[in-house]
Amino acid sequence: MDEPLDLEHDAPADGLSAPAWAAFGDLMAGVLGAFVLVLAAALVGQLDLAHQLQAEVAQREAEQARREALEQALAGPLAESLKAGLITLAEGRIGISGAVLFATGSAELHGDGRALLKRLAGPLRSYLAQRDEALMVSGFTDDRAVVTGQFADNWELSAQRALTVMRVLTAEGLPPDAVFAAAFGPQQPVASNDDAAGRALNRRVEIAPTPRPQRAAAASAPASAPAR
Repeated sequence: MDEPLDLEHDAPADGLSAPAWAAFGDLMAGVLGAFVLVLAAALVGQLDLAHQLQAEVAQREAEQARREALEQALAGPLAESLKAGLITLAEGRIGISGAVLFATGSAELHGDGRALLKRLAGPLRSYLAQRDEALMVSGFTDDRAVVTGQFADNWELSAQRALTVMRVLTAEGLPPDAVFAAAFGPQQPVASNDDAAGRALNRRVEIAPTPRPQRAAAASAPASAPAR
């Protein structure tokens, strides 16, 4: 007569059943998959960061090249004005003392100031002809209240002075679409307003090159349908 089967000896020697091994394998596969996803996300993040850094470096290099090009364009033709301190060149910005251009509280140009802007227009016109850039003309004042009554406040005075300079430059041949005015009033002083010397430095007009707004969106916009 056959002896009964000993079922206990048919179980795996390590004590784990087949379903347990399958569950353990699924768990390890899940852990490995999660690790791969985390690693991939980290690599993508590093690549994005590297691209951002490269873009920032390229932008800074372009700004530096733009400043140097402007300074080179003006150094020769305006050497006397630079030497006399009528204008300054710093970080690609052309600074003109307010006293050279205007009387206190006024936006009407002095004769000498108009002559200076005319000398400045030629080199700026040549500079713009070689680059797809624009010029921002910015007006600044000190923090003393306007007392002439012609302007409501320093914001309005600085705006009108910037517009006056902009109009002279465009009248001298600079493209009107490449020059725009900005007003800063008493904001962004370059010296203390506690004494007359500092206030005189803060009353100024600055001209700085800036990239033109992108025109790609306007160029790619579909033409409007003709009227019926």
